[in-house]
Amino acid sequence: MVVIGSHVSYKNESGLAGCVKEIIKYGGNAFMFYTGAPQNTKRGPIDDMRTIEALELMEKNQIALEHVVCHAPYIVNLGNDSDKDKYDFSVRFIREEMDRCETLGVRYLVLHPGNALKQERAFALQNIAKGLNKILREDDEMVILLETMAGKGTELGITIDEIVTILEGINLKEKVGVCLDTCHLHDSGIDVQKFDDYLKEFDEKIGLHKIGCVHVNDSKNVLGSHKDRHENIGFGLIGFDALLHVIYHEKLACVPKILETPYVDRLYAPYKQEIKMILDKKFNEHLIEDIIKEGSL
Repeated sequence: MVVIGSHVSYKNESGLAGCVKEIIKYGGNAFMFYTGAPQNTKRGPIDDMRTIEALELMEKNQIALEHVVCHAPYIVNLGNDSDKDKYDFSVRFIREEMDRCETLGVRYLVLHPGNALKQERAFALQNIAKGLNKILREDDEMVILLETMAGKGTELGITIDEIVTILEGINLKEKVGVCLDTCHLHDSGIDVQKFDDYLKEFDEKIGLHKIGCVHVNDSKNVLGSHKDRHENIGFGLIGFDALLHVIYHEKLACVPKILETPYVDRLYAPYKQEIKMILDKKFNEHLIEDIIKEGSL
C-alpha cells in the first residue's frame, strides 16, 4: 500500500495522540507535525501518557513509526553565522527539538537547510554542515532530513549539488538524509514531469537510500519561478498525473509522502479528500467545491 499522509496539528493538550487521531480521520497512514508553531520556537512539555496513547492508536491503525515525521520551525537558520548568538541559538534549538522527537519516538526531523543572507553561498553551505556537526551525536537514533528548497531569496539547498556539498561536510553522514518537496523542485526549475531523470541524477550523486520523506504539493507558479507557493493536488502547474507518478514511484515505495497543500478558503483541511483522490488514482475536478460543501455542513 502507498505510504501517504499529511501535515497534522500538534497541540500540547492532546500531544502525539491528537496527531494520530487527525490522520486517521483523513484516511492516511503517515503524518508530519511541528511540536509547536512553525514561526516560533515556543514549545510545551511532552505528556508521556499521550505518547503511549498515540503509539497504541498507531498500532491499531497500521501506522508505522518510521512513517512519522517532525518538521523543525522555519525561523532557525544554520546558513548564516555572522551573528554568533543567533547561529548558536539555532544549533541549540535544533538539538533540543531532536531530543523532543526522541522522547516521542520519532525518527525523522525535516529541516530547511537555511539562508545565506549576505554571506557567500559556498561559505553558507559550509555553515550548515558545521552546525549539523555540532548538533549530531553518535548515539542519535534520529535522522535529520534536509529539505530541497525553491530558491526564494537566499535559500540554500536548491540543487542536488548544493545538497551534496552540505552532506560532504558532515561527519556523521548516516545521521543526515534528504526530504524532497515537489513544489520546491518545480519552483527551483526541476520539471517534475521528468521525475525519473531527477531521481537518476540524485541516485548517482547522493543515493536514493538518503531520501527519507517526500512532501507532495502542487505549485501555483511557473517552472523555475523560485517563489514557493503550494497548491492543492492537481490544481497547480505540476498536475495530478505527474504527482501521482511521484507518489506511486516504485523506488520510493517505503518513503512517506506528506501533503502540505493549502487549506481551502483558509478554513477547510483538504487532506481527507486529497488522500481519497490519490488512493482512487482519479482526479476530482470538483475537489474544492466538495471540500467547501463538506466543511460547511
